[in-house]
Amino acid sequence: MRKKLLVKKLSVALLAAVLCLSLAACGGSGSNTGSGASGSSENTEASEDSESPAGSEDGEVTSVSGNSEDAAGVSVTADGSSAEAGAQQAQEDEVKRVARDGADMQTEDKSMPTRVPMEGGTKINMYFGDTVIPGVLNDSETAKALIEKLPITQHVSRYSHDFCGVTEDLPYKEEDVHYGWLNGDIDYATDAPYFTILFEDEDDSEQYGYQVNIGVITCPLSEIAELEGSFDVRIELAEE
Repeated sequence: MRKKLLVKKLSVALLAAVLCLSLAACGGSGSNTGSGASGSSENTEASEDSESPAGSEDGEVTSVSGNSEDAAGVSVTADGSSAEAGAQQAQEDEVKRVARDGADMQTEDKSMPTRVPMEGGTKINMYFGDTVIPGVLNDSETAKALIEKLPITQHVSRYSHDFCGVTEDLPYKEEDVHYGWLNGDIDYATDAPYFTILFEDEDDSEQYGYQVNIGVITCPLSEIAELEGSFDVRIELAEE
């Protein structure tokens, strides 16, 4: 009887010991789990921190991808624009305004300006130092605006086919803008804007746009072509 009781007590003690060991194991596991969770949390935070650039890169990639799609859209648009530009260019080529359109010209004496001065136009003198270059301004809106400002001093420099210098903005009509020039032309170029006197290369000039003719010189082309350097040109009305 005592043996049975002893065995029973031993069994209960053993069971209690197993139970304690089991609980201890769970607690350690829980502690480890908590530690793991904490470590995981820290790792997660670290992972999030380390992934931020990657996430940012992903965002950037997404953005780039979006931009890529935009770029693709732009590319398509660009292609469309290119096609439209081509069509517009073709249309412009059909109705391309050039310097000789409607111009009263003389072609017999190549030493003189090609354009015949406008009858009744405004006569001017342009002083390149001691050299006087006479001219006649037409009745365009741009020429009239310039005439109202006379006398003026215009800085110009010599280039391959003209004397040219940046000038004040002047009004102009879109219908007066054309490509190219005729030798001897006095032009207002709308793109800077420029005041320019063009004395050669008319045959190759139609590649240049933004030209508004405001007059023509009335002396031999050589008189201005022979000049070199830069000048502060005084432009004034010629005495009648």
